[in-house]
Amino acid sequence: MIRDNLSLYGGRVALNLAKDIAYFPLWWYSEGLKQLLLKLRDFLVNKERALALFVWIKNIFRPMYSQYDWPGIIISFFVRIFQIIFRGALMIFWLVFSLVILAFWLFLPVLAIYEIIFQIAA
Repeated sequence: MIRDNLSLYGGRVALNLAKDIAYFPLWWYSEGLKQLLLKLRDFLVNKERALALFVWIKNIFRPMYSQYDWPGIIISFFVRIFQIIFRGALMIFWLVFSLVILAFWLFLPVLAIYEIIFQIAA
């Protein structure tokens, strides 16, 4: 009885394993890539919301604290310019970080295959 179950389920497990291994590259560059892109988009949207970069850009000419005198307008403008530059640099950092993750995702299977071939040849 045990041998029959082992041969029956062992064959099914082996078939499913072979199917999963054959399907993996297709999943990696289709559905997996789609999921990664959606997560990276959500990550960048959340970072922009946290930095509120577009809010600072939208309100660049509006005086802070409703001080409409000339010193208040000038100080508010330069403070916002500084904030936009700083927050824009942070946003560029997060964008580059996301692009590095994307490049790593695309290049990782190629690197793995190269390393396997390199190890076999050595």
